Amino acid sequence: MVVANMEAEQNKERVLQLIKDKDKIEADLRALREILDSNHVGMNDPLVDNDGYPRQDIDVYQVRHARNRIIYLQNDHKALMKKIEEGLYEFHSYMRGQTDDSIPAATSSLQETILLDPFLRVNLVLPGSPAEIAGIQIEDLILEFGSIDAQNFKSLKDIADVVEHSRYKSVIVKIKRGINTTTLSLIPRPWSGKGLLGCNVVPVESVER
Repeated sequence: MVVANMEAEQNKERVLQLIKDKDKIEADLRALREILDSNHVGMNDPLVDNDGYPRQDIDVYQVRHARNRIIYLQNDHKALMKKIEEGLYEFHSYMRGQTDDSIPAATSSLQETILLDPFLRVNLVLPGSPAEIAGIQIEDLILEFGSIDAQNFKSLKDIADVVEHSRYKSVIVKIKRGINTTTLSLIPRPWSGKGLLGCNVVPVESVER
């Protein structure tokens, strides 16, 4: 029992380190995506004009370097996710047959950290608003908003519907802040500003996930 728990804990630490590595790659990908955005190009836009000359309206070298780096990091990201999945499987194998009450919680926490994808990013929080009171901060990534998560999210209207039907009721919001996952309680309600939340969210690009 003790040996199994020690092995499980060591495995958990390895997986958490892999998650930190994954978060670092995702942060680098966001920075590279910002370079493309600042040049108003995506991954596939042409870098030459109609006459075949390098475009003068963008930094061609910077864009080409960013694109190559994105491809490289995306491959690293896929490899890391595979290692994380394998680590999770190994962690579960240690847990089978164990009866320690703390184990299910540890397993659930580890799964939550890995399996929930952010689908919204907070880009505005107004002072004194319900969102600020709940503890929401700019650049928080939302993993769950009430019953909405990355799997069933279709548009911002989904969030608006949850907010409208939850006036004066607590909505559980799971957020990712840096490498940490936090659960907050948000109560949509009228306040001195506009809306029921006092914050703004935008959909997360797939490269940020």
